[in-house]
Amino acid sequence: MANYFFVYICTKNENSGPCNMRKINSEIITEIAPVQEKYGYYIVERKKHSFDYPVHRHDAYEINFLYGCKGARRIVGDSIVELDDFDLVFVGHGIEHGWEQHNCQSGDMREITIQFSPHFFVEDYLIDNKLNSMVRLLKLSANGIAFGTETVLRAFHALDELPKIKDSFERMYAIHRLVRMLSESKDYAILSSSTFSSMYATSDSRRITKVQNYIREHVMEKIRLVDLAALAGMTESSFSRFFKLHTGYSVSDYITNMRLGVATRKLVDTKMSVSEICYECGFNNVSHFCRCFRQKKCCSPTEFRNMYQNKIKP
Repeated sequence: MANYFFVYICTKNENSGPCNMRKINSEIITEIAPVQEKYGYYIVERKKHSFDYPVHRHDAYEINFLYGCKGARRIVGDSIVELDDFDLVFVGHGIEHGWEQHNCQSGDMREITIQFSPHFFVEDYLIDNKLNSMVRLLKLSANGIAFGTETVLRAFHALDELPKIKDSFERMYAIHRLVRMLSESKDYAILSSSTFSSMYATSDSRRITKVQNYIREHVMEKIRLVDLAALAGMTESSFSRFFKLHTGYSVSDYITNMRLGVATRKLVDTKMSVSEICYECGFNNVSHFCRCFRQKKCCSPTEFRNMYQNKIKP
């Protein structure tokens, strides 16, 4: 362990034990990332034959690179994408993410994961040194960012060398260089919708966190404004203003987007009918559900499911 930085670097296969984690429900876990110091980081390289680690979230930032993963499926928030041969993503602390076997036939995949504490980069330092692009990248990562071929080719050498660096200072500096390189990329896509991403983001307000947890746990049920206001210890009108100030969304829009995120996953993962998904996700009217879905995804639920199924056909 260095004087100021917790450093843990290793090479292992996918059969190695997972990091400590606390089970939240049958689908998503909260992982205790192995970044134990305030300014710590963690690097691991794996040779994988399959994807068997569940969708999860953690407090650390994460850069994840996969090679040989054609046909695998990546989930970040409410973004669900089938992958080509490689995948490079940057996810901010709090957003759920994971990779699934899906149609991947490869038995020889390489994965490099870099995690670092939310305090690893000091925002004031970045701003003072005119590194605004890095500040912007860290903020965008709350929604998940996927980088295209051009950026992958530029970043590959840095990614390839990171697990080989032994000196802790050089390793730390290499992470800074990599993040700086990614921050200058024009070849990227934002993955998850803002509302779905902020569902698990760390909040400065305990009251907002309490309300967000309640919405997450009851997203498929009827949620009343009066109950949310009571949780926050506020009147309904005061709470509505307070909630929008902290999340950028009205209470109703926030809940609707949460439900649409769950519905999107069910359209892909299940054979439930559109009407079954509508009621399962807390909507009480199929027409309203379809209208909200079209506004968000620019297509109907049925069209979305058909497009996804057509995309994954061999």
